[in-house]
Amino acid sequence: MMALADTLRSLEIGDVPVATPTGRLVGASGLLLESVGCRLHTGQRCRIETVSGEWLDAQVVGFREKVSYLMPFKQAAGLSTGARVLPAPTATALQIGDSWLGRMVNGLGEPIDDLGRLGGEHRLEPVPPRVNPLRKQPVSEPLDVGVRAINSMLTIGKGQRVGLMAGSGVGKSVLLGLITRQTVADVVVVGLIGERNREVREFVEMSLGEDGLKKAVLVVAPADDSPLMRIRATELCHAVAAHYRDQGKNVLLLVDSLTRYAMALREVALALGEPPATRGYPPSVFSALPQLVESAGNGENPLGSMSAIYTVLAEGDDQQDPVVDTARAILDGHIVLTRELAERGHYPAIDVAQSISRCMAQVVPQAHALAARKLKASMARHARVRDLIPLGAYVPGADPVTDLAVRLQPHIETFLSQGTREAAPLSVCIEQLEAMMA
Repeated sequence: MMALADTLRSLEIGDVPVATPTGRLVGASGLLLESVGCRLHTGQRCRIETVSGEWLDAQVVGFREKVSYLMPFKQAAGLSTGARVLPAPTATALQIGDSWLGRMVNGLGEPIDDLGRLGGEHRLEPVPPRVNPLRKQPVSEPLDVGVRAINSMLTIGKGQRVGLMAGSGVGKSVLLGLITRQTVADVVVVGLIGERNREVREFVEMSLGEDGLKKAVLVVAPADDSPLMRIRATELCHAVAAHYRDQGKNVLLLVDSLTRYAMALREVALALGEPPATRGYPPSVFSALPQLVESAGNGENPLGSMSAIYTVLAEGDDQQDPVVDTARAILDGHIVLTRELAERGHYPAIDVAQSISRCMAQVVPQAHALAARKLKASMARHARVRDLIPLGAYVPGADPVTDLAVRLQPHIETFLSQGTREAAPLSVCIEQLEAMMA
């Protein structure tokens, strides 16, 4: 009793809530809801009462004068004018630990795999942390992704950010699955953003497998989720990957796809009235993409790394698509998949000539880099006379360098091809490349 009395005396009158601030819903247009009567700040969570007496979770995305603009996390149904809007109580921060490995969550960090609650001993912020650029560890070691064309010609380093760029149906997701199975990493964080629902289970069973799932965390926001949920899921998978990186683990982050994240940002911005600029994308989209990508990569811990691979959809196979062009500028390399190679049955359909790894020179020995340059030069020589060969217009003997390129081309195509279940370790790829170009 004495302790209770001391506690009551220590409370000030201002600490005692005398009323619950309540707003009212006054408008609903498409994705955007309008509320008045309650002071809300941007980014704040709130709850909206439906006609059935249930509560719909939403977030404040903007305001104008006394009107607050809200966007629901899930499908908005059963709303009516005058419905109560309450600021959500301060949500319990997500806790993360090894219990997250092997689990699937949505953009709010809620488990969707029916395997029970998640927890851990570390606090997880919903947005990825920023790292001082002067304290980031450099990219200095190669990352074995198990894909021969990438390991040999476009070697990726631990901590590098790379984009897989192609039109629809060219094999981005299949290649991402191959990389998932073959890459040597302590933890794999996968963000399935805006993709088809059926691909979620297929990715788990066919790409990850039982062994791969044990060291993976999947953050899922399929195409029928709200744009706000897709944005939150993309940011959450970066935050999860950054946590394990800072714990000293080698992390591989896979995001499928960066374009769906940009489209979700576009939906929110257009709903708020931001004017469209390039192909319907408002300017804020192109400022948000670098902020997201820069949260990936290495951190301050020299023992950990965070390599990121993003799929980027080139609408209409246009490599000058605004999202593709922006991603090419802000990432540390891009791997272009072409429909021409896919139609010829060349898998993976990686166009080595159009692709580049900006960190390759930092992580491979000089002999490897020289052999890769020779192969690219040989492919360029062959491309000059490729159309002449079927017509019989090419006459061997005039140029020994071109003759060599023509003889090597079948071996190069075989070397750069790979089956969906075929393993290609980095050391073996380098030996094969150097032997072929010796």
